[in-house]
Amino acid sequence: MSWNEVAPGVFRVRDTCNVYVVKAEDTGEGIAIDFGSGVVLDVLDELGIDRLTDVLMTHHHRDQGQGLPRAVEAGIRVHVPPVEQDLFARVDDLWAGRPIANDYNLRQDKFSLLEPVPVDGIVPEYRTTGYGGVDVRVVPTPGHTTGSVTYVVERAGRNLAFTGDLVYAPGKVWSLAATQWSYTENEGPAMTVLSCYQLMDEPLDLLLPSHGEPMDDPRGALGLLAERMQRYVDSRWPHPWDLRGRLDDPFTALTPHLLLNRTSNSCSYVLLSETGAAMVIDYGYDMTTGLPAGTDRAARRPWLASLPALRRRFGVERIEVALPTHYHDDHVAGMPLLRDVAGTEIWAPATVAPILRDPEHYDLPCLWYDPIPVDRDLPVGESFRWHEYEITVHDLPGHTLYHAGFELVVDGVKVLVTGDQQEHLGVAGRRREILNYQYRNLFRIEDYRRSAQLYRKVAPGLMVSGHWEPRWVDDAYLDMVADLGEELIEIHRELLPLDELDMGAGGVVGRIEPYRSRIGAGETRPFEVTVRNPLPATADITVRMVLPLGWAADPAELVATVDAGEEVSATVGITAAGVARRRARVAADLTVGELRLGQHMEALVDVVEH
Repeated sequence: MSWNEVAPGVFRVRDTCNVYVVKAEDTGEGIAIDFGSGVVLDVLDELGIDRLTDVLMTHHHRDQGQGLPRAVEAGIRVHVPPVEQDLFARVDDLWAGRPIANDYNLRQDKFSLLEPVPVDGIVPEYRTTGYGGVDVRVVPTPGHTTGSVTYVVERAGRNLAFTGDLVYAPGKVWSLAATQWSYTENEGPAMTVLSCYQLMDEPLDLLLPSHGEPMDDPRGALGLLAERMQRYVDSRWPHPWDLRGRLDDPFTALTPHLLLNRTSNSCSYVLLSETGAAMVIDYGYDMTTGLPAGTDRAARRPWLASLPALRRRFGVERIEVALPTHYHDDHVAGMPLLRDVAGTEIWAPATVAPILRDPEHYDLPCLWYDPIPVDRDLPVGESFRWHEYEITVHDLPGHTLYHAGFELVVDGVKVLVTGDQQEHLGVAGRRREILNYQYRNLFRIEDYRRSAQLYRKVAPGLMVSGHWEPRWVDDAYLDMVADLGEELIEIHRELLPLDELDMGAGGVVGRIEPYRSRIGAGETRPFEVTVRNPLPATADITVRMVLPLGWAADPAELVATVDAGEEVSATVGITAAGVARRRARVAADLTVGELRLGQHMEALVDVVEH
């Protein structure tokens, strides 16, 4: 294969993509950026390189990495973008579960590896790390794919940017089709514009694309692409979209010291201290241009695109604390990155913290993919101080059982942060309040009565929510919220036989925890089985464990006498058997008095090899 030296000790090998080899300055070793079909291994002698120690992937597409099995066989460590790690190490899951029939997901995730490859690590975005004697800075640059990154390496006093497929040539991309992430929408092209602007703020001297020729005027090449892609975005959007303005000025001041990030999903708020510190309340998907199709990890892109403006425009010196109202991914996805990059501590309500730490324990929607460390548990119903502010944590179930509201006074205004508790919608020119409850979030029928009572007690001047416009509060609004809570109770009591059988709003009276777990064949682990009596009188409850063939439970059957509406829990040890398998089903067959509910609840167990 042909190759050439594009900078001192930096070589381009032409393959299914441009594979770049960066030679360590003090050894005969080197690293590769992207890997193509793997033919780079056949020309190392010509490049004067003894061996490659690491390969860094800019994105998951097959032309970038179809030869990675050769790298693994040669003992080369493989590092991939965080968002796309599953499309390398667990790509079998994609091929097994990707919708094909009636498919409205236009992402090019099927242009992934045919078989999984082991991954040695994910590249740390916004930070510099040494690989094989080469220091590499990782910059998130979504556009061509959701998880694409750019690698910046300094060589001979020049900053080289390995941009993947973000840019092909000045003003041009390798593929427009790859930027279409959902049906009829514009997320990828808009993200390309934002990524170009962010790279233009980097002190770069040379762009090295995965396809195309080196570009020695980075600002000119990226600026032209941003201009042309902006025109493309506007051609498919009902009104012009000021993407440069979103990046330069993403915050709206609700009061001088309380900011709304208008570019995030969901709404993220910033509380400013006179000390120069900041606290963020909820921090999910910063600077979004829409949500791509699918709910897999590679469809969700957390990054920190708004932070430079926060520092530049408001003088923020440090982001000390991140505070989630609840555990849903659109409220917490960016917090681990914020913690790793900015040193931000995560303080979470005591009802929310366990879910962040151990999401697999719970059968809940909208969980983030990984555990999120929590640095401080905040007792519900109590207050804490952060610099000049006193903040009270209120229990605020409804949208989800594990949900909190935060009360504080800022700039003389009493503010209540309500997360996703209710929606403020514009209907036919009028604002209408909608209670935002979802049954799988463990909503309870009287939750919104309780929240209306809390609002009346707190009497905020301003309520700010997770996805809707801030609302200045008056008595008429508080009356309306109370009426909606009572109406919701009435509707559910009309529709459900609660007096004779109280299955709750969600229709489920039991659970097995952890809901997701891993166990080795022949090993035993404990599970907690919890059941509530839904009958209006004391009843005997019988639980029989239902297991895959060859598995065992101790005890296999549970019997208890339980008062009306009360819960009972017991521990069951389950022993797995057989070969490795994914998501083996464990269930509990439930009888309450004469009511046979059958295999009422389940848990999922991955059997792994020792």
